[in-house]
Amino acid sequence: MIERVDVIGSGRVGSAISARLRERGVAVGEDDPDVVLLCVPDTAISDVSRRLAPGRAWVGHVSGAAPLAALEPHERRFSLHPLQTFDRSGDPAQLDGVWGAISGETSEALATARELAETLGLRPFEVADGDRTLYHAGAVFASNYLVTLQRAAVRLGVPPDALVPLMRGTIEHGFELTGPIARGDWATVEAHKQAIRAEHPELEHLYDTLAGATVLLA
Repeated sequence: MIERVDVIGSGRVGSAISARLRERGVAVGEDDPDVVLLCVPDTAISDVSRRLAPGRAWVGHVSGAAPLAALEPHERRFSLHPLQTFDRSGDPAQLDGVWGAISGETSEALATARELAETLGLRPFEVADGDRTLYHAGAVFASNYLVTLQRAAVRLGVPPDALVPLMRGTIEHGFELTGPIARGDWATVEAHKQAIRAEHPELEHLYDTLAGATVLLA
């Protein structure tokens, strides 16, 4: 049973995790922890891990892409990646209902990661260590590139506030494809391309790429 967790890092993720653990009655930052959780940038994981003396505690990180090998020399290791974006508030409610990708090399490691995920209010699912890079690329598509799409739409003249209900509706309607490609209206697609080429040529390749991908994936 996880009763004491040493959370290293107090950024967006680390502060929310620390707050949630305290809410759930887990001691944070205590001596002789059951788990040491690294909430640091991916580039710092290996260095921080090597500075930790191996002991009885499990050592984990919250990176979506970093492999478990980043936690060397520790053998009692796991990964728990909350599939969510976080603001700077440290509000633990950001973890509510969120899914969490867990990875481990043994059943005990996975059990530890799952217990921690459930304590945080996450819905755990397993991702093999060798699949983490592709998994994280998928998360980037859904989150980071959503920002790119929003900014492209604004540049083409859609009011930013008007995009929120549109994008939310796409999610709430089960990602059902609508619009000219779904209708096979290639004249409208071509008109889009011509208008973008004339006014915002920097976005022409993005539109072409997304239209082609939509035809193939939809």
